Amino acid sequence: MHLYNAWLPPPVAEETKREKESFSRVVGSLRASFRPDDPDSVYSTLKWISVLDLFIKAKSDVSLEDVSTLVEIGLELFIKSQNKLYAQVRWGNILVRVLNKYRKKLSLKVQWRPLYDTLVRTHFTRNTGPEGWRLRQRHFATITSLVRSCRRFFPQGSAFEIWSEFRSVLENPWHNSSFEGSGFVRLFLPTNLDSQDFFSQDWINSCIDLWDSIPNCQFWNSQYLNMFEVPVANGTGSYPFSVDVPRNTRFLFSNKTATPAKAIAKSIVYLLKPGSSMQDHFEKLVNLLEQYYHPSNGGRWTYSLERFLFHLVIQFQKRLLHEQNMENSTQPELCLGRSERKYFVNVVLKLIDRGQYSKNEHLSETVAAATSILSYVEPSLVLPFVASRFHMALETMTATHQLKIALMSVAFVGRSLFLTSQSASVDLVDIDGGDMFTDLLMVSLSNALLGMDANDPPKTLATMQLIGSIFSNLASSDDNTDELSFMPMIRFSEWLDEFLCRLFSLLLHLEPSSVTNEGLHSSATSGTFLVEHGPYYYCMLEILLGRLSTSLYNQALKKISKFVKTNILPGAIAEVGLLCCACVHSNPEEAVTHLIEPILLSVISSLKGMPVTGFGGRATSDACIPTKAKPTLSPALETTIDYQLKIISVAISYGGPALLRYKDQFKEVIVSAFDSPSWKVNGAGDHLLRSLLGSLVLYYPIDQYKCIFRHPLASELEEWISTKDYSYDEPPMGPKWHIPSDEEVHFANELLDLHLKSALDDLLTMCQSKIHSEPGAEKEHLKVTLLRIDSSLQGVLSCLPDFSPSSRNSMVEDPVHNTFLIAGATGSSVGSTQLREKSAEIVHAASKYLLEEKSDDSILLILIIRIMDALANYGSLEYDEWSNHRQAWKLESASIIEPPINFIVSSHSKGKRRPRWALIDKAYMHSTWRSSQSSYHLFRTSGNFHPSEHLILLMDDLLNLSLHSYETVRALAGKSLLKMIKRWPSMISKCVLSLADNLRNPDSPECAVLGSCAVLTSQTILKHLTMDPKSFSLFILGILSSSHHESLKAQKAINELFVKYNIYFAGVSRSIFGTSNNDVGGPDFADLVSQISSMSFDSIGLHWRYNLMANRVLLLLAMASRNDPSASPKILNETAGHFLKNLKSQLPQTRILAISALNMLLKDSPHKLSAEDQSGSSGSGDLQESTKSSLEGALTKIFQEEGFFNETLNCLSNVHIITDSESTSSRGNHGNSSFQSLADKSITHFYFDFSASWPRTPSWISLLGSDTFYSNFARIFKRLIQECGMPVLFALRSTLEEFANAKERSKQCVAAEALAGVLHSDVNGLLGEWDSWLMVQLQNIILAQSVESVPEWAACIRYAVTGKGKYGTRVPLLRQQILDCLVNPLPSTATTTIVAKRYAFLSAALIEISPQKMAAAELQLHNKLLEELLGNMCHSSAQVREAIGVTLSVLCSNIRLYASSDPDQSHEGGNSNVNYQLKEGSWVKFLIERASDLVMNIQNKSDNLETPPDATDQNEHLKGDSKDDVKWMETLFHFIISSLKSGRSSCLLDVIVGLLYPVISLQETSNKDLSTLAKVAFELLKWRIFWEPHLQEAVSVILSSANDPNWRTRSATLTYLRTLCIGTLSVSHVREHAAAVLAGLMKGGDEDLARDFRDRAYLKANDLQRKKKRRNFSGHSIASIHGTVLALAASVLSAPYDMPSWLPEHVTLLARFAGEPSPVKSTVTKAVAEFRRTHADTWNVQKNSFTEEQLEVLADTSASSSYFA
Repeated sequence: MHLYNAWLPPPVAEETKREKESFSRVVGSLRASFRPDDPDSVYSTLKWISVLDLFIKAKSDVSLEDVSTLVEIGLELFIKSQNKLYAQVRWGNILVRVLNKYRKKLSLKVQWRPLYDTLVRTHFTRNTGPEGWRLRQRHFATITSLVRSCRRFFPQGSAFEIWSEFRSVLENPWHNSSFEGSGFVRLFLPTNLDSQDFFSQDWINSCIDLWDSIPNCQFWNSQYLNMFEVPVANGTGSYPFSVDVPRNTRFLFSNKTATPAKAIAKSIVYLLKPGSSMQDHFEKLVNLLEQYYHPSNGGRWTYSLERFLFHLVIQFQKRLLHEQNMENSTQPELCLGRSERKYFVNVVLKLIDRGQYSKNEHLSETVAAATSILSYVEPSLVLPFVASRFHMALETMTATHQLKIALMSVAFVGRSLFLTSQSASVDLVDIDGGDMFTDLLMVSLSNALLGMDANDPPKTLATMQLIGSIFSNLASSDDNTDELSFMPMIRFSEWLDEFLCRLFSLLLHLEPSSVTNEGLHSSATSGTFLVEHGPYYYCMLEILLGRLSTSLYNQALKKISKFVKTNILPGAIAEVGLLCCACVHSNPEEAVTHLIEPILLSVISSLKGMPVTGFGGRATSDACIPTKAKPTLSPALETTIDYQLKIISVAISYGGPALLRYKDQFKEVIVSAFDSPSWKVNGAGDHLLRSLLGSLVLYYPIDQYKCIFRHPLASELEEWISTKDYSYDEPPMGPKWHIPSDEEVHFANELLDLHLKSALDDLLTMCQSKIHSEPGAEKEHLKVTLLRIDSSLQGVLSCLPDFSPSSRNSMVEDPVHNTFLIAGATGSSVGSTQLREKSAEIVHAASKYLLEEKSDDSILLILIIRIMDALANYGSLEYDEWSNHRQAWKLESASIIEPPINFIVSSHSKGKRRPRWALIDKAYMHSTWRSSQSSYHLFRTSGNFHPSEHLILLMDDLLNLSLHSYETVRALAGKSLLKMIKRWPSMISKCVLSLADNLRNPDSPECAVLGSCAVLTSQTILKHLTMDPKSFSLFILGILSSSHHESLKAQKAINELFVKYNIYFAGVSRSIFGTSNNDVGGPDFADLVSQISSMSFDSIGLHWRYNLMANRVLLLLAMASRNDPSASPKILNETAGHFLKNLKSQLPQTRILAISALNMLLKDSPHKLSAEDQSGSSGSGDLQESTKSSLEGALTKIFQEEGFFNETLNCLSNVHIITDSESTSSRGNHGNSSFQSLADKSITHFYFDFSASWPRTPSWISLLGSDTFYSNFARIFKRLIQECGMPVLFALRSTLEEFANAKERSKQCVAAEALAGVLHSDVNGLLGEWDSWLMVQLQNIILAQSVESVPEWAACIRYAVTGKGKYGTRVPLLRQQILDCLVNPLPSTATTTIVAKRYAFLSAALIEISPQKMAAAELQLHNKLLEELLGNMCHSSAQVREAIGVTLSVLCSNIRLYASSDPDQSHEGGNSNVNYQLKEGSWVKFLIERASDLVMNIQNKSDNLETPPDATDQNEHLKGDSKDDVKWMETLFHFIISSLKSGRSSCLLDVIVGLLYPVISLQETSNKDLSTLAKVAFELLKWRIFWEPHLQEAVSVILSSANDPNWRTRSATLTYLRTLCIGTLSVSHVREHAAAVLAGLMKGGDEDLARDFRDRAYLKANDLQRKKKRRNFSGHSIASIHGTVLALAASVLSAPYDMPSWLPEHVTLLARFAGEPSPVKSTVTKAVAEFRRTHADTWNVQKNSFTEEQLEVLADTSASSSYFA
């Protein structure tokens, strides 16, 4: 049994024993309601899901067999419910919860294939169902979580199967299917013990090779770069790549965080083992990263770094825990010993040290929590660090945030400080005993008192957290000095006095945070920051007062009592109330006498002489005589009474039996308060009555904060407990609960008689007979009466028994069995069911009266809605309390958590330990949650019960109120109504019926429409529409016939409702299709469809948005009917025809919807040639004539009408809005966002485009420009041809030819889309058409002069050659013909634009080829093209040169990937293969050698231009040659740039390394264009990672360039070196550059090398300085002095923020060079200034490392120089 259940109130705990049996019963009923032969029975199982969820949340004790049965049934249901997305989402979620909870106990095997099939069928096939995208999104999230939960149960061998399934997909890295493949592998690959032998060294190597095959793709690396981007990026951190992953894939396999910080941290922690080289690498990484944790160095990387630190510590803790729990481990050599733990803590402390005072709150809190965890692992390192930091913060009081963080850090390590000072096992030899820690606790406790400051909330809260943390550790607080041996310096009584003085002064100076509203909802606690910002204040008071010894408690009580009596603080009601509450909780008897009694008596005396209204429920009603003048109270008296009543109401929350002595006084006070003429005092009376009832009848823990368990090793400390550690039989001693006595229940019943029964009678009298002549008096009386009823109901919560449901048949099954699911109760039962029923009847009458007479009085209406909510929604008040309290747990601080690993006292547990009071708090809330749920689901699952008639009355009232003209009333009533119908689904149909009528009714006022939409838009109702055909048709027709509402607000609400319905659309009930035979009362399906289609024509003059909605519903219905065998095909045919006509609709939105619709509906392809036919002769297609598509007849008739295609293409061309700034590349979806709002998009677009969205390869070629080619337009033409065959082509031909030659770009766009669809359709007879007119058409396009539509035609060609099939490997019928057509040489007269256009087309086509599967013809084509391109590299036009460079990069990478995929393959033409093998080596060699020759020529030419020419007769021929050289070089740079940008560089690495030298050396030449290209290539190169063997080659190139005679080359080399490693020169800025690179290398490089360099630099500089003193200074050039100084500066800057022992000497020596001439002087000034900046924070402490003389030298350098120096 779970600890929280063992600790429930005894009456409830006893009941929980029945839960095992009740769970078995539920699983049995579930099995009975699912019939495998009837797939629709899955819907009848859904009602059990929330019940099953209940047992999981209640942490019930259930038998494992039942759990396994449940999982088996669940998985079977999940797999069988294909196409029922909603059912799969619900079942998937519950399975995930069960599997995660019982994962270690269950032994079952789950097959992976059915899960994969479901995933692919639902999300990765083109023809998905009609479900809304929100549902699909949830379905995807569910199925992926389910796979993750099931992975551990995959049987042996599944890892091999999964890898072989997806390995082939990953082979072509330039196709989007590889992204999908990587997502699937990551999702499915199991890492359970059964799969252990799968993960071999070879597998890891092949994975790393695959990872490298797509460089620089954020998705692919899962953003590995982002984390290390900071130290590596040189200057600019922007990411230059655009290797784009399709949006859908990114969304589907999204990475929750921007960086895989967890994965990186985990791998680091688990690679640590004794003697591993990992330690050095880890330290270097931390050395590089630590400076970015410093407060002065925050930025966009801070979040990633914070997560990294967090996961490092958490994973380290997990690993230690795992090793401690497996003491008899088989591999002790892999376990972390003491030295490894010390090493890890030492390294992480560097990051903690930097990040501790970060201005980023998340980081500083993570640092404090990390410190806390590590302090239990290695206290001897962590605690001295915390202590020194705390003292430093006290010294530098200027930065207040530092003190707050320092206090927080001490609070977080409070327990480890106590344990360490008590424990003998920790070796604290290096620290003088444990005294230092007790000193730290003393100092922090005494300083904590100074920290309480009303003007500094964060510091005050940190102080309270610290005090709470310290006292949570102490067993008790007393002045007995013997016992508290370890806190000798503090006398508690003095400290307590001082603490209370400070606390009172704080309370006196508090400013309320917000103006308290005088309305109805002014709660007793609308407090200041002490209450608003977390639970620290209240917890601290509870803990402190709970731990005081009797004498100290009395001392405190006296002071508090005196303070409360003498001060009225209306601004701090909640704070003072909680202070009193903590006193009462700790010792009710004493506190009630000393605190509550005096205030009670004072209030009674104040209320005595007050005028009364007589509304308070006294027996005598003599005061009801109306007087003309309204009696009032003076504001001061009103405020005082209000304050005192509210203080009492908060204070008595846990008073219990101690309050019974003052029974009569309480009654008197409450009646007097309700009798008062002041609404403020009435409100305070309401709080008091509520609180009093609660403290009498509810269950709550009493001795929560007393210490029960003493620590075995340190008796002064409390032992903390973990929920996981206790044995099953004997849970640790639970809390003492307040179980109401008979006397208390009796008193509560008296109060209910007084304020509920009598108030109800008053209410009835008022509604039936007008007893007030004055409306004002009547309103006041109604207000107070309703307030009394509300207050009583809110006080007793669900202790007042619920309505009993009425049953359908008189013979109900055994009610005892049926009325128990889980145990739970709020308190003892008071009142009776009859009382609740009477209340409901009277409230129903009152609401009718109010709506007729007082419908404009919002306060009365809100009160009555709250009363209805309390009456009808049994348990919802407890649920609200639980959910509010849950938010407070999120703030649970690390100061009250002891991690499971504790090396201080060597006691490790299975889970976190917490103080007993914190666990009791959780058990109490668990009890509250159980009480809200125990009866909630009882009657939902059985069809025999329906709601009692009282509930139905209340529902009708709420329905009326939810249409009220005041928005607040509508919202509140709507919320209440939804809670009600969620519990009783049988009421939903009635709601839908009346609300849909409001939409249709032309006379409905605006407020009724808004109210109806607000309720209808809820998930509860939208889900119900899936099951209930009648509600569905009413709802749909209601929306579609509501266009007559004039108000904009109403139209907006209806539109939003429709959009939401679309998003969540989950299909329609199966029974809707069969309703024509048996009369169910709704319209039959065919009628419904015809009614809707009549609304969906343009001609009937409906507003375009309603036209759009009608079309959308039609489409949803058609698609839903397609999945149903009983539905007639007629509907589908008519709908498809309807949408084909709509392509030429006058309404742009409807056209777009028609495109989506046709893409969905055209799915048979009878005319398409199958793969076998394609390989054989094309004549065999005649056999296919027999099969005919069901849609063909209907569609053929339509498109054969005269001018159909002309009109359609014209209309579609209007959708193409071409702007100058059009920057979207071909995204497949409509880019026409310019006229579509988001709401319209969600109606017209479908989610179906999912992973099959085109283009299927990354788009990176910038010279193609941005196109407006919409692939779904192309797909319609393709599908239409496949559906109806050649007649479409004949009808389309003339229009297509006309549009392709049109002047307007938009017409050419449509022509391009139509042609693409035709070329890609692969239908029978297409080859013949190619020869007769398609080829000529394509040639004309290539030779056309127009330029602006090139992007669209390129996209068209790309579409036409795209590979078929899911992974794009099947070759389309016309691919070879199209490629041949493109390769044909151009006529000699062709202009350069046409030449460039042809290359652009070629590169677009070549991207789509799968290199591994190239046929012989494609290979020959590649070779032929390669020769042509290499021969054309000196082309005169820049545009053509760029196109050649791009095409060359695609071509070469294709050839390379082909060669690498299978080197031994030989084609039919073996000869051509040999020829190709020769070429393979030759082009690489040619490029590299030619490039290195030309670099020399170009550089010499550049240098000649820089020096004045000696001779005027320059050789003309040489000039021409050199121009050609530059052109050739430009083309080569284009080749490098596009190889790097496209992500194809991984198979061209040897070429790129061979071309490093030209890129580096041509950064600055006289030819600006060439240098610009070289710089671009250079920027991209910085991001490319080189592996061996290319790395050696790259390094040798760099080293030779570093000694190049040209200084520009040397400078560029250094820049590159800086990025690559993440090495005296003659040009000053190159020297400075080198110094900056050096400082970085020393920071993260080899420590020995760095030390050696520092020493050499210091000696050399010292030597110079000595010579200077002896005036023996000749022979040293400025450059050599500058070099020495720079080396010294690099050493100084390599230690930002720290003060190693060598630094003072180095920085002082550097400062002595400040008198040298420039550039030395500026270097020194800059370096010293930077040193000052990075050490400013801690300079107060660090300056002690310097001598007086050194500080003077530094001061001289920092002072600004004057003229007289």
